[in-house]
Amino acid sequence: MGAWQTRAEHQYQDLADKTGFSFEQIKNLYQRFQQLSGNEETISRENLDCMPALANNPIRKQIIGAFFDKRNQHQDEVGSCDQIGFEQFLMVMSHFRPPNLRTTDEEKEAMRKEKLRFLFNMHDSDNDGTITLAEYRKVVEELMSKSGEIGQETAKAIADAAMLEVASINVPNMGPEEFYEGITFEHFEEILKGLEMESRMHIRFLDVDTSTMRCGKSQS
Repeated sequence: MGAWQTRAEHQYQDLADKTGFSFEQIKNLYQRFQQLSGNEETISRENLDCMPALANNPIRKQIIGAFFDKRNQHQDEVGSCDQIGFEQFLMVMSHFRPPNLRTTDEEKEAMRKEKLRFLFNMHDSDNDGTITLAEYRKVVEELMSKSGEIGQETAKAIADAAMLEVASINVPNMGPEEFYEGITFEHFEEILKGLEMESRMHIRFLDVDTSTMRCGKSQS
């Protein structure tokens, strides 16, 4: 029993070092992971796709896909996987962890950059380092389609106009014959400069509220 407990503590310490979560948070997230997986060792896209909390989210597909994107799992790999284990799940969840009172300015800046990279990866679906007009259109169309009031052509026009505005800001001297290839991560950072991301970007599902990391039944 003692040897098993020691191994478990070492494993939790390793996960805590990698993610910034406390032992208690890791334990609670593991319970939610087991609920998602049906007590299996891995979860699939289907496990997340059937969650009521994501049912009406206009970018549900991107959120779910982000969990299976190797770029978001603190790995030096690209591509996607069909299933993920608890450690991979925890790595993705760590992107939504807010700063605490002990977080230094340097750590906050690193956290902000990590969150921005996560958002960028959600839109850069082909992992070519840019968010192209086609990728941006797809997101806008999905967002607008949920309203039921805007047609596909109108959504495309909105996306085109927004991308043109981004191009004029990022490449102000671009000639009329030049083609704007897409939003790079550097451009993405500049666009969202000044937006407080450190505590705003959080996710809530299965009674896990990462804005405060209270893991338990909702009081609402």
